[in-house]
Amino acid sequence: MATHGGENEPQTSARRQNRPGGDPATRGRTTIADGVVEKIAGMAARDAVGVYAMGSGISRTIGAMRDRVPGGTKAVTRGVKAEVGEVQTALDLEIVVEYGYPIGDVSRAVRENVIAAVERMTSLEVVEVNIAVSDVHLPDDDEDQEPEQPRIQ
Repeated sequence: MATHGGENEPQTSARRQNRPGGDPATRGRTTIADGVVEKIAGMAARDAVGVYAMGSGISRTIGAMRDRVPGGTKAVTRGVKAEVGEVQTALDLEIVVEYGYPIGDVSRAVRENVIAAVERMTSLEVVEVNIAVSDVHLPDDDEDQEPEQPRIQ
């Protein structure tokens, strides 16, 4: 006499629960590269009000040239350095603040954005976000960046 279900079902589900290795979510290891955390942090930092740019003057100049190359991509990680461990990460950011914005408020907003984004997307604990303000962007700085006229004609 064949039975359908009945006694076999509890044994089948019991075998699944007692499977070697336990819960599939705990099998294996996930590693996150420094560059991944740097990209997330760079995007989050740029979203803060009062941030004009990321990186030092030299890295911004080199990045601007790279951005103009056809097919080139914007360097999202410019001004961001991450150290990633197994469960924690620490970040160093270099920013340029727009003139008129309180640097303390901008730094606080950057720190909050970066911590929230990195922890949400990676599940890593952000232990510190160090921010170096390397410059203040003045409104008339944009006018100075016009192409120079040749001195000799």
